[in-house]
Amino acid sequence: MGSYIETARRVIGVEAAGLAALAEGLDQAFDRAVDVILGASGRVIVSGMGKSGHIARKIAATLASTGTPAQFVHPAEASHGDLGMVTAADVVLMLSNSGETPELADLIAHTRRFSIPLIGVASRPESTLLRQADVALVLPQALEACGTGIVPTTSTTMTLALGDALAVALMEHRQFTPEHFRTFHPGGKLGARLAKVGDLMHTEMPLVPEDAPMADALLTISRMGFGVTGVTDAQGRLTGIITDGDLRRHMDGLLGHRAADVMTANPRSIAPGALAEAALAEMQARKITCLFALDEAGRPAGILHIHDCLRAGMV
Repeated sequence: MGSYIETARRVIGVEAAGLAALAEGLDQAFDRAVDVILGASGRVIVSGMGKSGHIARKIAATLASTGTPAQFVHPAEASHGDLGMVTAADVVLMLSNSGETPELADLIAHTRRFSIPLIGVASRPESTLLRQADVALVLPQALEACGTGIVPTTSTTMTLALGDALAVALMEHRQFTPEHFRTFHPGGKLGARLAKVGDLMHTEMPLVPEDAPMADALLTISRMGFGVTGVTDAQGRLTGIITDGDLRRHMDGLLGHRAADVMTANPRSIAPGALAEAALAEMQARKITCLFALDEAGRPAGILHIHDCLRAGMV
């Protein structure tokens, strides 16, 4: 018996060949499928049975998270009342390698009865599903990676890739941005990385005017707990920042100084609308712990501490 690694490479090679054949065989039917989805005022109802059902769930989730309202409907449950979830405003994306899965029959009939657009994905052009579909996406004939042809492997990989291709094509048409993506992914590390500075920053800030005595600046630093204080001019614009390093450099006669004498002028800052990921990268690169967020006039709108990024799960 050969190495398990040899088996893995063979399986991946077979599936890669299937994906290459899928890409090569795409035609105008793919464009029509995208147009049909774009033309629907409702949702994309994705359905499939067995392994195709698992792929259908993932495709529905990918579509929904990238700006295309979508929902998985189990074909067997559809026959027992869930057909009511599928409306004339929707479009149905139905997956079946053979195109003859019996559990799909009622859902296919429902789309034909109520003129609901049906996009079929199967490997046999003459199958019931693809003959009934308004748009037929034909999977190329490809070997299943199991070697016996009985375990869905290459076929499900191709179907999943086709679903991803549809989702990305729809994303690009809609000019879907990372900011849009965060709307559907507010939780977890991904959501944190796509958060904006304004989502995490503190609006109660340590600030003193340029002519403030250093005794006042020290009290502000101590009271606010950020380890720094911003320094503002008469118009409220941020002109400097006082850090621990500034205090050490001016230790001799510190209390006899004004804030403007001690501050580091023109400190690093960021816009409230910038991604928090960019703020974190700036703080890590500069080895600093805080950034002030400034509005368009240069006035402080908030302060972001590196610990805020850590608490949000960005690292």
